[in-house]
Amino acid sequence: MDGYLVVKACHVISVVAWMAGLFYLPRLFVYHCAATPGSELSETFKVMERRLMRAIMDPAMVSTWGFGLWLLVLAPDTLWQTWFWIKATGIVGLTWLHHVLGRWRTAFAEDRNRHRARTFRIANELPTLALVVIVFMVIVKPF
Repeated sequence: MDGYLVVKACHVISVVAWMAGLFYLPRLFVYHCAATPGSELSETFKVMERRLMRAIMDPAMVSTWGFGLWLLVLAPDTLWQTWFWIKATGIVGLTWLHHVLGRWRTAFAEDRNRHRARTFRIANELPTLALVVIVFMVIVKPF
């Protein structure tokens, strides 16, 4: 079995799990906005958001980075390709978004959210844009 392909498969699995969370958490925030702070519904959203972030998103982000860096160790020539740097910029952007979502989750957990649902709807679209760019770079390698 080719070690590079095994690491690549693990990287793709991690990316899929991370992206699922990046798509879902802002949508939970949209619905959470409609819940009265302290209500049973609000408390349910808090549990869902915490579990999603801690059990899926955080480990998936770390493993995405870990397997991605491992791929670079196995194929260091990738560093000299323009498509890689465009992809890397997208990954850094997704990492930034992940941390913003974490701060928003904390605000909801402490009943101090100040954003409207529209903010979270916009945030829900950002991972899609990044995904399009990243997948295009990795598959097509136009540069």
